[in-house]
Order: sequence, then C-alpha cells, then structure tokens
Amino acid sequence: MEMKGKVIVVTGGASGIGAALVRRFAREGAAGIAVADLNAEQAQAVAAEVGGLAVRTDVSREADVQALIAQATQRFGRVDVLCSNAGIAVGTGVETPDADWQRSWQIHLMAHVYGARAVLPQMLERGEGYLLQTASAAGLLSHPESATYTVTKHAAVALAEWLSINYGDKGIRVSCLCPQGVRTPMLMGTDSERQNFLLEGSVSPEQVADDVVAAMREERFLVLPHPEVHDYLQRKAGDVDRWLGGMRKLRAKAEAMRTGKAC
Repeated sequence: MEMKGKVIVVTGGASGIGAALVRRFAREGAAGIAVADLNAEQAQAVAAEVGGLAVRTDVSREADVQALIAQATQRFGRVDVLCSNAGIAVGTGVETPDADWQRSWQIHLMAHVYGARAVLPQMLERGEGYLLQTASAAGLLSHPESATYTVTKHAAVALAEWLSINYGDKGIRVSCLCPQGVRTPMLMGTDSERQNFLLEGSVSPEQVADDVVAAMREERFLVLPHPEVHDYLQRKAGDVDRWLGGMRKLRAKAEAMRTGKAC
C-alpha cells in the first residue's frame, strides 16, 4: 500500500514513534491524518504541522476509540489506515500491582481490539484497509526486566497474527511493528535508568517510520527496525533452552548496568 492519498489515524501520535509516523505519512502525501493522544495539547501541535485532526483519546477506553474513528471518518470521509501505536512502560515482575497489569493490558492489547472493532466494518465494506499495530521485540522475544511489558506485547503480536489470518483474504492488510530500543520519551525519559541496556543499538523514531513505510509498501507482516531481532527469533525457535540461557545473561547485564555493579 502506498500512503499517498490515504486517510490515516495514528494513536500515540503526539510524540515518539507516533509523531514520526505522522510526519512521514504527510511527506508521503496522505490525504488526511488524525493524531490521537491522551496529551491533547501536544497532539494538536503535531496535527498542526501536517494540517491534520487532533483528537484527545484514551485508548484504554473503547468509547474514546470509537469516537476517534467516528471523528476521523466525519472529517475525511473514511479511514484507510489505523496505526494503533500507543504504549506505556509500567511494572516490573509478577509483584507488580494488579492495577498496573490491567493498565498495560488495556493499552497494549485491548486498545488494538477496540481499534479493530471500530474501523473494520468500513474497511470490510470497501474491501480494503490497513492495520498497523505497534508491539515490540519484547512481544516476539522478551523484556528481561518487565513481565507486564513482555506479556502484554506478546498478546499484541498474537492479535495481529489473528487479524491477518482472519481478514487477510478480505482485503485487510496487517503489519506488526516490533522494534527494540527506540529513542523515544519512553526510553529516554524517567524509565531510561531501568531500561538503559536498550540504548545500545537504539534507533531514532524517524528510522522506525522509514521502515514502517517500506514494510507497508511491501505489505509485510513483521516490521523489524532492528534486523537482528529476526536472527534472535530464529535462535529462539531453534533451541529454546539455549535462548533462555542467553536471556538470563542479558537480564544479569541489565541488572548490572542499573545498579552500577560489574557483571
């Protein structure tokens, strides 16, 4: 799919990967872009750059997602592409409070469900549409320091696979974005000390946006801004026990970096 002439909705569009996607889609010649984010002021600023529509949206609430798609459709006439991109980084291990588990679940999985529910009817009626769902390399592999992130991102990947299986022969294309470290506020901000092992080899949001456009043009399912993730995935499939041993070493390295102790 080419982005020229398309109407695109981007959740989590006020910063990071989402904002980079908005700007890149505009350069590709999108006919209309809706920028959705909980931060209404920042969403408005990004939307103003591209002549788009800003919609304050809490993607954990289905009513908000339905209203977002309705507003975008009313403004532009349709929605061709939904980029379900919003994400958070909360929680660590199984001791993480239930409220944080639920928040991660709502944003990393149910937001994708709500988006698909809202936009699929019009896409199916036209016989075409595109769902880009941001997951993470953690959804294919793991995040050694966050059970909440790992588990909910795995669920996001599974949903994207299911959507492709069930709607791919009905004109609906699905891509699943699975980066490792990306230099966004999530990585560089308050959580950077805990996650700084991801800074090594991290990429810019703009590079991710370039990779997304290339993948959507080819209609590829997996979008891997870090090519090594494909190799890690093959190693995992080839020898799970060996892969788990390697992940334990990575966890130890991450812990040493966080505490300042030699590994």
